[in-house]
Amino acid sequence: MSAALTLDLASGVPPYEQIRAQVTALVAAGTLVEGERLPTVRDLAADLGIAPGTVQRAYRELEARGVVRSRRRAGTVVATGADAGPAAAVQGRARDFVRRARAAGLDDGAILDLVRGALMTA
Repeated sequence: MSAALTLDLASGVPPYEQIRAQVTALVAAGTLVEGERLPTVRDLAADLGIAPGTVQRAYRELEARGVVRSRRRAGTVVATGADAGPAAAVQGRARDFVRRARAAGLDDGAILDLVRGALMTA
């Protein structure tokens, strides 16, 4: 899973929030499923080149939202019934939007710019 996560350290979004958002999106998309184990805090931090405390904060945020559950010695796993809440309801429409945007020749950066613009005006 850690290969699926990327960080943009030049972004204004804190790294822990980028991790939280990406894991939530992977759960909503069904890429991460109930009971699937996430990398240890140390392993993910090493893979991403960040401090373990940053990953720890992301995992705490995910647990507070019910996306994962963490237990000593058992690690952090996708929680039972985790579907990223309301985001799961619009996941199909988001995929359709991305497919149409890519078919129109837009790259991922341009697609994200469109979404950010829509968020600012909605």
